[in-house]
Amino acid sequence: MKLFKFVLILGLCALNFQAFAQKNDNDALNQFYKQFSVAFEQLDESVIQDIYAENACYIPEQQNKEITMGRDNIIALYKRFFGKIKHKNAQIEVDFRVVERQLDKQQATDVGYYLIRFYPPKETEEPVSEFAGKFVIVSKKKADGKWYLTVDTNNRSEPSFYYSAKPLPNLYYGRQFSTLSESSSKHD
Repeated sequence: MKLFKFVLILGLCALNFQAFAQKNDNDALNQFYKQFSVAFEQLDESVIQDIYAENACYIPEQQNKEITMGRDNIIALYKRFFGKIKHKNAQIEVDFRVVERQLDKQQATDVGYYLIRFYPPKETEEPVSEFAGKFVIVSKKKADGKWYLTVDTNNRSEPSFYYSAKPLPNLYYGRQFSTLSESSSKHD
Protein backbone atom coordinates (compact mmCIF):
# COMPACT_ATOMS: atom_id res chain seq x y z
CA MET A 1 0.00 0.00 0.00
CA LYS A 2 2.86 2.38 0.83
CA LEU A 3 4.46 1.59 -2.53
CA PHE A 4 1.18 2.41 -4.31
CA LYS A 5 0.93 5.77 -2.51
CA PHE A 6 4.56 6.54 -3.35
CA VAL A 7 4.03 5.73 -7.05
CA LEU A 8 0.81 7.78 -7.08
CA ILE A 9 2.53 10.78 -5.46
CA LEU A 10 5.47 10.45 -7.85
CA GLY A 11 3.07 10.37 -10.80
CA LEU A 12 1.20 13.46 -9.58
CA CYS A 13 4.49 15.31 -9.10
CA ALA A 14 5.51 14.43 -12.66
CA LEU A 15 2.17 15.73 -14.00
CA ASN A 16 2.54 18.96 -12.02
CA PHE A 17 6.09 19.41 -13.32
CA GLN A 18 4.93 18.81 -16.89
CA ALA A 19 2.10 21.36 -16.49
CA PHE A 20 4.57 23.86 -14.98
CA ALA A 21 7.04 23.32 -17.83
CA GLN A 22 4.29 23.78 -20.43
CA LYS A 23 3.11 27.00 -18.73
CA ASN A 24 6.69 28.32 -18.81
CA ASP A 25 6.97 27.36 -22.50
CA ASN A 26 3.69 29.12 -23.31
CA ASP A 27 4.85 32.23 -21.43
CA ALA A 28 8.18 32.22 -23.30
CA LEU A 29 6.44 31.81 -26.68
CA ASN A 30 3.89 34.52 -25.87
CA GLN A 31 6.77 36.88 -25.05
CA PHE A 32 7.74 36.94 -28.75
CA TYR A 33 4.53 38.84 -29.59
CA LYS A 34 5.15 41.38 -26.85
CA GLN A 35 8.65 41.97 -28.22
CA PHE A 36 7.32 42.44 -31.76
CA SER A 37 4.81 45.00 -30.46
CA VAL A 38 7.55 46.95 -28.67
CA ALA A 39 9.84 46.79 -31.72
CA PHE A 40 7.10 48.23 -33.96
CA GLU A 41 6.15 50.97 -31.49
CA GLN A 42 9.78 51.99 -31.00
CA LEU A 43 10.78 51.31 -34.63
CA ASP A 44 13.72 49.39 -33.20
CA GLU A 45 14.72 46.10 -34.79
CA SER A 46 17.21 45.34 -32.00
CA VAL A 47 14.26 44.48 -29.72
CA ILE A 48 13.59 41.36 -31.81
CA GLN A 49 17.17 40.52 -32.84
CA ASP A 50 17.61 37.75 -30.27
CA ILE A 51 14.29 35.98 -30.83
CA TYR A 52 15.30 34.55 -34.21
CA ALA A 53 17.52 31.49 -34.55
CA GLU A 54 20.70 32.09 -36.54
CA ASN A 55 19.36 29.84 -39.32
CA ALA A 56 15.80 31.22 -39.27
CA CYS A 57 13.90 31.85 -42.47
CA TYR A 58 11.25 34.41 -43.30
CA ILE A 59 8.78 33.62 -46.07
CA PRO A 60 7.24 36.90 -47.30
CA GLU A 61 3.71 37.24 -48.58
CA GLN A 62 4.73 38.86 -51.88
CA GLN A 63 5.05 36.57 -54.89
CA ASN A 64 7.98 38.58 -56.26
CA LYS A 65 10.10 38.26 -53.08
CA GLU A 66 12.33 35.30 -52.31
CA ILE A 67 12.66 33.57 -48.93
CA THR A 68 15.00 35.42 -46.57
CA MET A 69 17.48 33.10 -44.89
CA GLY A 70 19.34 33.83 -41.66
CA ARG A 71 18.71 36.02 -38.61
CA ASP A 72 20.95 38.87 -39.79
CA ASN A 73 19.11 39.11 -43.12
CA ILE A 74 15.69 39.02 -41.42
CA ILE A 75 16.71 41.77 -38.99
CA ALA A 76 18.01 43.80 -41.95
CA LEU A 77 14.49 43.58 -43.47
CA TYR A 78 12.98 45.00 -40.29
CA LYS A 79 15.62 47.73 -40.16
CA ARG A 80 14.74 48.85 -43.72
CA PHE A 81 11.00 48.68 -42.98
CA PHE A 82 11.32 50.66 -39.75
CA GLY A 83 13.59 53.14 -41.55
CA LYS A 84 10.84 53.85 -44.09
CA ILE A 85 8.35 54.54 -41.30
CA LYS A 86 10.83 56.84 -39.52
CA HIS A 87 11.58 58.66 -42.79
CA LYS A 88 7.86 59.44 -43.14
CA ASN A 89 7.73 60.71 -39.51
CA ALA A 90 4.98 58.16 -38.98
CA GLN A 91 4.22 55.62 -36.28
CA ILE A 92 3.16 51.99 -36.47
CA GLU A 93 1.67 49.42 -34.11
CA VAL A 94 1.20 45.68 -34.43
CA ASP A 95 -0.88 43.25 -32.45
CA PHE A 96 -1.38 39.49 -32.57
CA ARG A 97 -3.99 36.91 -31.70
CA VAL A 98 -2.80 33.31 -31.58
CA VAL A 99 -5.64 30.90 -32.37
CA GLU A 100 -3.70 27.60 -32.40
CA ARG A 101 -0.50 26.36 -30.82
CA GLN A 102 0.97 22.94 -31.39
CA LEU A 103 3.55 22.44 -28.67
CA ASP A 104 5.91 19.64 -27.75
CA LYS A 105 9.11 19.67 -25.70
CA GLN A 106 11.37 21.08 -28.41
CA GLN A 107 9.12 22.65 -31.07
CA ALA A 108 6.08 24.88 -31.26
CA THR A 109 3.94 26.08 -34.14
CA ASP A 110 1.71 29.13 -33.67
CA VAL A 111 -1.08 30.08 -36.06
CA GLY A 112 -3.01 33.31 -35.80
CA TYR A 113 -3.87 36.77 -37.02
CA TYR A 114 -2.07 40.09 -36.85
CA LEU A 115 -3.20 43.68 -37.26
CA ILE A 116 -0.94 46.60 -38.16
CA ARG A 117 -1.96 50.22 -37.63
CA PHE A 118 -0.18 53.01 -39.52
CA TYR A 119 -0.32 56.51 -38.05
CA PRO A 120 0.74 59.16 -40.58
CA PRO A 121 2.27 62.41 -39.34
CA LYS A 122 -0.42 64.65 -37.82
CA GLU A 123 0.41 67.55 -40.14
CA THR A 124 -0.66 65.48 -43.17
CA GLU A 125 -4.17 65.11 -41.72
CA GLU A 126 -4.32 61.69 -43.37
CA PRO A 127 -6.40 59.06 -41.58
CA VAL A 128 -4.98 56.16 -39.63
CA SER A 129 -4.92 53.04 -41.77
CA GLU A 130 -4.67 49.36 -40.97
CA PHE A 131 -4.01 46.08 -42.61
CA ALA A 132 -4.18 42.55 -41.30
CA GLY A 133 -3.02 39.09 -42.07
CA LYS A 134 -2.59 35.49 -41.03
CA PHE A 135 0.68 34.07 -39.77
CA VAL A 136 2.45 30.83 -38.97
CA ILE A 137 5.51 30.88 -36.73
CA VAL A 138 7.60 27.82 -35.94
CA SER A 139 9.85 27.96 -32.87
CA LYS A 140 12.41 25.54 -31.51
CA LYS A 141 13.88 25.21 -28.05
CA LYS A 142 17.65 25.15 -28.33
CA ALA A 143 20.24 23.56 -26.04
CA ASP A 144 20.38 26.75 -23.94
CA GLY A 145 16.72 26.14 -22.96
CA LYS A 146 15.46 29.25 -24.81
CA TRP A 147 12.93 29.32 -27.62
CA TYR A 148 13.90 30.82 -30.99
CA LEU A 149 11.84 31.56 -34.10
CA THR A 150 12.95 29.34 -36.96
CA VAL A 151 10.22 29.92 -39.56
CA ASP A 152 8.15 33.10 -39.91
CA THR A 153 5.56 33.50 -42.64
CA ASN A 154 2.44 35.54 -43.21
CA ASN A 155 -0.07 36.68 -45.78
CA ARG A 156 -2.82 39.27 -45.93
CA SER A 157 -6.37 38.83 -44.72
CA GLU A 158 -9.36 40.91 -43.80
CA PRO A 159 -9.07 42.78 -40.47
CA SER A 160 -12.39 41.22 -39.45
CA PHE A 161 -10.62 37.89 -38.87
CA TYR A 162 -8.31 39.52 -36.33
CA TYR A 163 -11.24 41.25 -34.60
CA SER A 164 -13.35 38.09 -34.45
CA ALA A 165 -10.59 35.83 -33.07
CA LYS A 166 -11.45 34.62 -29.58
CA PRO A 167 -9.02 34.38 -26.67
CA LEU A 168 -7.86 30.87 -25.80
CA PRO A 169 -6.17 29.68 -22.59
CA ASN A 170 -2.37 30.12 -22.56
CA LEU A 171 -2.28 31.67 -26.05
CA TYR A 172 -1.27 35.27 -26.73
CA TYR A 173 -4.27 37.51 -27.35
CA GLY A 174 -2.68 40.95 -27.38
CA ARG A 175 -4.31 44.30 -26.92
CA GLN A 176 -7.91 45.04 -27.39
CA PHE A 177 -7.68 47.19 -30.54
CA SER A 178 -11.07 48.57 -31.39
CA THR A 179 -12.04 48.85 -35.04
CA LEU A 180 -10.91 52.02 -36.79
CA SER A 181 -14.50 53.26 -37.09
CA GLU A 182 -14.92 52.88 -33.29
CA SER A 183 -11.52 54.52 -32.66
CA SER A 184 -12.20 57.50 -34.89
CA SER A 185 -15.65 58.12 -33.39
CA LYS A 186 -14.08 58.21 -29.90
CA HIS A 187 -11.50 60.78 -31.04
CA ASP A 188 -13.88 63.03 -33.01
